[in-house]
Amino acid sequence: MTVSSDATRQRRFGLVSRIWKYLLPLALIALMVAAWWAAVTISRTPYFPTPLQVLRGIVELLRNGTLVQHVSASLMRVTIGYLAALMVAIPLGVLMGWFPRVFRAVNPLIQLLRPISPIAWIPLAILWFGIGNLSPIFLIFLSSFFPMVVGTVSGVHGVEREYIRAAMNFGITGNRILRLVVVPAALPQIIVGMRIGLGIAWLVVVAAEMIAIDSGLGYLIIDSRNAGNRYDLVVAAMVIIGTIGFLLDILMRRLEQLEEVRWRYAR
Repeated sequence: MTVSSDATRQRRFGLVSRIWKYLLPLALIALMVAAWWAAVTISRTPYFPTPLQVLRGIVELLRNGTLVQHVSASLMRVTIGYLAALMVAIPLGVLMGWFPRVFRAVNPLIQLLRPISPIAWIPLAILWFGIGNLSPIFLIFLSSFFPMVVGTVSGVHGVEREYIRAAMNFGITGNRILRLVVVPAALPQIIVGMRIGLGIAWLVVVAAEMIAIDSGLGYLIIDSRNAGNRYDLVVAAMVIIGTIGFLLDILMRRLEQLEEVRWRYAR
């Protein structure tokens, strides 16, 4: 009976913990929305919409197809720029982390360019690529490249030497060590860099679309402001940007839960 009672209590405790895991964030969001609604109602400002007006704006954008068009354009640019940065940053980071000469040659250039805000590149991007998709894609490439290459280098540098010595004892040498030992061991840090890079890329595409393009969620914000001060649509676009960014972060966090990534760490 005691064992059964303990098991029942543990199940109940686990159920309560799972409920609170989702209930607490939802409660905080509801509290923020209530405070937003109260602030707009009390101030009676004509410049900031209520949550209900924003919800109606989202429905309006869905009905006329504008929302799908702009979301698709932004996601397309982020996907192309991010994947291009991924294909360059991770191999380069592995080489920099594994070969000291490559690190000494390339790292000063990386550290020189990394502090420059991607927004500062907008005038040059427009000059080089014009008004079109290439300008924001280039900015997304830059913004996501540096976090990924730095994260990859850090991950390779942090690989325990015991793994490498054990692999060499089994006759694994040369490039096979990189492929079979170093890269798998560095995956947690690599994915952290990928996650940071994706978040920055999503920020940058919105800023770039406000200036260098005529579609996307960033353009939707500027266009709504100019079209008779439709601030309900402006805030609706902001809510959608935040929601998509949150979903993208959840997607990247799923990668961190893979067994291939978590094998180095005990729960």
